[in-house]
Amino acid sequence: MYDDLDAFAAVVEHSSLNRASRQLNLSQPALSRKISKLEERLGVALFHRFGKRLELTEVGRLTYTYALEQRQQRSKFLEALSKFKEGEPQLVTLGASLTTLQTTLPPLVNAYMEKYPAAELKLITGKTHEMVTAVSEGKCDVGIIASQVQEPGLRCIPLFEDQLRLVVAEHHPLAQSPRLTMEHLSRLPMILFSKGTWYRRTTDDLFQRCGVDPDVRMEIDSFEAIVRLLPTIKAAALLPKSYLRPELLNGGGLISLHIKELEQTQRTTCLIYQGSGGLSTAARCLVQVTEEVFLSGRE
Repeated sequence: MYDDLDAFAAVVEHSSLNRASRQLNLSQPALSRKISKLEERLGVALFHRFGKRLELTEVGRLTYTYALEQRQQRSKFLEALSKFKEGEPQLVTLGASLTTLQTTLPPLVNAYMEKYPAAELKLITGKTHEMVTAVSEGKCDVGIIASQVQEPGLRCIPLFEDQLRLVVAEHHPLAQSPRLTMEHLSRLPMILFSKGTWYRRTTDDLFQRCGVDPDVRMEIDSFEAIVRLLPTIKAAALLPKSYLRPELLNGGGLISLHIKELEQTQRTTCLIYQGSGGLSTAARCLVQVTEEVFLSGRE
């Protein structure tokens, strides 16, 4: 039927059986039989015939639209099939937590899509344990998680170490302090991450150990929202170093400050995938790019 649809579309586009037959390299009687066969299958007339002149019926116009859609879909399929045969990556599913999405994925996705512009990347978000389960069950090809795990059947590759930094607006009083300690955070107006998150548990534990009682003005679970609000309400925040790219700080009029005790908040971001060797071409390519982005240059 698809060949008949192509023949029908050619007749419409050339407005002539004669010209369409030459383009299709078919005899005019053979082309006429294809059109008649298509009309017989559909049970409708596609053309009004006025001698040698053809005019589309209403259902003929509908059929022509369908024929174009089928042609386009077939072209996409053949292109994808060709790339698959050539070993180029197609669809890959990447799982990550929302915080990892904000801190780690932008440079990774940019590098992957630059190297494989025709690839499709599907992103699934969730908590770390959910991403581990998704990769184990094959719902995700690859996962990026902010912790190290030992799970049967999974490979876990450390990508980089991260820790929290104190972030304030560049005109904040603490920006002029030569040496900061945790004592500077007592009664300090702060925006903290929402309760129940790893970041909040980590900061609360650190505050308790150091005897710090901050003045919590807001609790938000979005890095971007925190960064935008810091200059407005003249507060401070503890954010992961990996998120604090120079363009983000400079563009927002913010600075990142180091406190020795914040080194205790160190956390390892890892790449996970099934170690059974059943990775698709796309997943293998994503793993390779991830290692190039985060592990290149290591001793």
